[in-house]
Amino acid sequence: MILRLALAVTLALTVFSHAEEIVLAGRAVTRQITGNLTIEGAIKLALQQNPDILRQLQEIERTRGLVITARAAALPHLALLASYNQESKSFDENRGGSGGSGSGTNILIPLADGQTLDLSSLFSSSSEAFRASPDKTWQVSLEIRQALYAGGAIRAGISAAKFGEDIAYWQLRDVIDRVVATTRGQFYAVLTNRSLIDVAEETVKLQEDQLKDQQNRFEAGTVPRFNVITAEVALANVVPLLIQAKNNYLISQIQLAKTLGLDPGPGGEPTFKCVGAITIVERPFDIIQALELGKARRPSLKVQRLQIKIQAEQIHIAAAGYKPRINATGGYLFRNSRLTEDIESHVDGWFIGFTGRWDIFDGLETHGNLKQARAQFEQSQIIYKDSVLQVELEVQQAFANLRSQRETIRSQQKVVEQAVEALRLANERFSAGAGTQLDVLNARTQLTQARTTELQSRGNYNITVAEFDRTISADTTYIDPFRDPLEKLEQKILGERPVEEARPNTPMRPANPGPAKKKKK
Repeated sequence: MILRLALAVTLALTVFSHAEEIVLAGRAVTRQITGNLTIEGAIKLALQQNPDILRQLQEIERTRGLVITARAAALPHLALLASYNQESKSFDENRGGSGGSGSGTNILIPLADGQTLDLSSLFSSSSEAFRASPDKTWQVSLEIRQALYAGGAIRAGISAAKFGEDIAYWQLRDVIDRVVATTRGQFYAVLTNRSLIDVAEETVKLQEDQLKDQQNRFEAGTVPRFNVITAEVALANVVPLLIQAKNNYLISQIQLAKTLGLDPGPGGEPTFKCVGAITIVERPFDIIQALELGKARRPSLKVQRLQIKIQAEQIHIAAAGYKPRINATGGYLFRNSRLTEDIESHVDGWFIGFTGRWDIFDGLETHGNLKQARAQFEQSQIIYKDSVLQVELEVQQAFANLRSQRETIRSQQKVVEQAVEALRLANERFSAGAGTQLDVLNARTQLTQARTTELQSRGNYNITVAEFDRTISADTTYIDPFRDPLEKLEQKILGERPVEEARPNTPMRPANPGPAKKKKK
């Protein structure tokens, strides 16, 4: 059930309409996207072909094989055995020769009436029996073996393997959350870098207009040559900013393509264009709710809890060394007759047997294994407690970054308005002859910095939102074949109504849980 659910989570997603898979003979599969790409389409594509998700799906397959292997120890084993043996006749010392009772010597025993009894015929018949043993032997058997008692090791091994399969499933959830957060962050990074290109191009255009204006004024004789040189220097200073913005945009596109599992386009540049707005969405959670939700939903914590259960089963496996082991064997045997040299003469019949082993003293090997298992059990509990603290730290950091970016955006919005007004006043004063060219350049530089900072804050805010959603596992929802022990805590945080979760045969959707509802008394 877990395997089918995990596969359905990824494979049931709809293929993005612009995605193409071209298979060429002797070459690897090429994946390209042309046209516009939305954030929803990017997430769907990442869930389909991100290498980390595909590797984790194979990890689920591997752990499923471990469960089958562990279960095999509890099931009967049926085997067909066959053997054939031939040896030299010189190994049989009872075969006819110069010595022994078969050498022709008569054995006579005197009787009371004066007669004798010849016993040579008795020894002769015995010798004939020895001569009849074959030098070729064969046997075929159908044998079934079953472990009757192993001290609880088999049952514990099966339980540990099943816990390992559950761990692979929860690890898949964690990988999905990370891939979704990474995709969202990289997508907004692409949008941010493209917006910074627009700001840099606008700045370059303003400096070009300023240079033309100063050249016209110089030709008219109203300004000195110094103003023209100053405008040329100012233009030269903003051109590298545009070049750097374009380079950052290209790199962010390449990073996003890597996450989506796409191959480079012609010339090494992606052929898709990210579309969307860098919007600001408030998060209704407070820090207490975020911490509780993160501890209740994070897959990594569920993995650590399952690790504790696995180590508990390992203790049972190690303790089984103190107990006996009993196995049963039975079957049916065919073999050639040992009383004749006729290879085709055979006998057959059934057989059954029991074997037991109890290591009274194994050199303290079991004691050492048990000590290791108990230490690993204690370590798993310590790791779980540390993981809880790590989750709390990640949630607190993401929440603090979220608040910091939001405050930065608010402050920069006012700064942009003030910088626009300052530039307008500087241009008017310069046109009226009351201001200097330096005042205009400074006003434009400040406006560029304010716009750049405001755009970067918007992009960083959305990237931080993606990381915050990952820390509380709010990006994706699932339907589980089993109930998690902390499900009640999760429902208490999200509200009275049970969490609505996406079915395995539908694409996963971002979940934006609202504030916790108060219980009605």
